[in-house]
Amino acid sequence: MLDIHFIRENADVVKAGAAKKNIEIDIDRLLALDDERKSLRQQMDARKAEQNRMSDSIRLAKDEEREKLIESMRHVKEGFAELEATFNERTEEWTKLMLAVPNIPSPDTPVGADESENVVAREWGEKPKFTFTPKPHWEIGEALGIIDTQKAGEISGARFSYLMGDLVLLQFAIVDLVMKTLTSRATLQAIIEKKGLDIDPKPFIPVLPPVMMRSNVMGRMARLHPIDDRYYFEKDDLVFIGSAEHTLGPLHMDEIIDESKLPIRYVGYSTSFRREAGAAGKDTRGILRQHQFDKMEMESFVRPEDGYREQDLFVAIQEHLMQTLNLPYRVMSICTGDMGTPDHRQFDIDTWMPGQDTYRETHTSDYMGGYQSRRLNTRYRTEAGELTHVHMNDATAFAMGRILIAILENYQLEDGTVRTPEALVPYVGKEILGRTA
Repeated sequence: MLDIHFIRENADVVKAGAAKKNIEIDIDRLLALDDERKSLRQQMDARKAEQNRMSDSIRLAKDEEREKLIESMRHVKEGFAELEATFNERTEEWTKLMLAVPNIPSPDTPVGADESENVVAREWGEKPKFTFTPKPHWEIGEALGIIDTQKAGEISGARFSYLMGDLVLLQFAIVDLVMKTLTSRATLQAIIEKKGLDIDPKPFIPVLPPVMMRSNVMGRMARLHPIDDRYYFEKDDLVFIGSAEHTLGPLHMDEIIDESKLPIRYVGYSTSFRREAGAAGKDTRGILRQHQFDKMEMESFVRPEDGYREQDLFVAIQEHLMQTLNLPYRVMSICTGDMGTPDHRQFDIDTWMPGQDTYRETHTSDYMGGYQSRRLNTRYRTEAGELTHVHMNDATAFAMGRILIAILENYQLEDGTVRTPEALVPYVGKEILGRTA
């Protein structure tokens, strides 16, 4: 949520930002409602003060004069009730509009209508060359018996899968790699120095977060909608998370953090759920687009002046992990029409998938500024004693299904087996991923 004072002072900027994100929002109506609420509040305060004065007079008055004052008090109370009802109506409309105002894009965000206008910021790695026609991951996985979507379909339905044997070992090897990377101050310092960043190398705190959350809290995260993409259980008012950041972000809601504790960084591992309501007919084979999948997600809370550098660190970590696995990728600067409502600046990483002969998105990095923290009421106290909203970043460490796809397709061998990335051999315990018996 943007600050109402910022909206008032920068109405044209906010309108332009919403238009760039293809979001319709009536800023003029919002500001008119804000003015009306202020006027109503002033009138209510005046009526309340009058009631207090009349209460004092009633206590001192006698007989007929007291009856007259009581009758006058009744009219004052009725007037207050009418003002309060109007104030509540206007506040409800004001709140809906405030929550619908999107974050403004950063100055360096490309302006574009949709994903076709995202910009390649840089590329890394060489695409593998094969002496045979590379297969897509679903063929590799089925032949090796390490991906079973057919049996999962019979048991759970479409867009579910069983991961088996060596593929499971590979997934937990990746988890181990990420945890060792993000909890090591020395490794983070090396990443920071390589990128020339000026930022604290404070390690991440590992978290296994809840996979369900209250709908109002997900709403405060600005991640509840589109609701059609969520699994929502109305009876219990609980929503399955679509990413660990959904329950990592509210960890400090309604709290005041000491500035000395910032930055606070978390890395969460969780199963995630999405209905994929708008993906009918898309990626129906394999494990790219699933209703249930595992992710490792980074989340942080920093001072406003550190927000951009923190996102740069997150992207640098993503690139370090990708380079450690020697997977070719490109970093995409996401345009205004393709970024989320709460995002101020967004980068994605697309990884080369030779079995599909295309790049596919595997990572995202979202910098929200103070947009989420205002909704969550997450603040910090400066050394001078002032209260300020923290700035928040979240980013994918690895979406497990998608990075497994990248490894299967980039490291496949002609005999149908898959070579284990060198960096993961110590964790997996074998150099070749073979057939599950």
